[in-house]
Amino acid sequence: MSDPSSRADHAPRPTSSGPGRVLIAVYAIFALSATARAAVQIATKFSEAPVAYLLSAFAGVVYILATIGLAGSGPGRRRLAWVAVGIELVGVLAVGTLTALDTADFPSDTVWSLYGRGYGFVPLVLPLVGLWWLRRTRGR
Repeated sequence: MSDPSSRADHAPRPTSSGPGRVLIAVYAIFALSATARAAVQIATKFSEAPVAYLLSAFAGVVYILATIGLAGSGPGRRRLAWVAVGIELVGVLAVGTLTALDTADFPSDTVWSLYGRGYGFVPLVLPLVGLWWLRRTRGR
């Protein structure tokens, strides 16, 4: 029979604890900035670069979902965080590569253009840190 007190040692740590708070704050800032920037661009000059502006809006939604997932508790929120941060990594790599190879299709930058160059490459590093944190706080 297993000792009930040992189960707590195997439970996942909350992602919102310790350094996770800083990570959540960065995600929240990116959620707000990407979503607001995309909303203004879509409302004022959508015809200039619709793909870029829609990608920025998509990035904003991904950052919102990652923030919600990381800030919450429970297995559902953790799954949400894993999916959102995974999509973020695929998105920044795909959009970063596409914008590096063919700048003509992206006349205006997105959050993920050139791997987040316009944001100090934080969009490239952020999902790596997010996935590392999710792994580090998982249960044993």
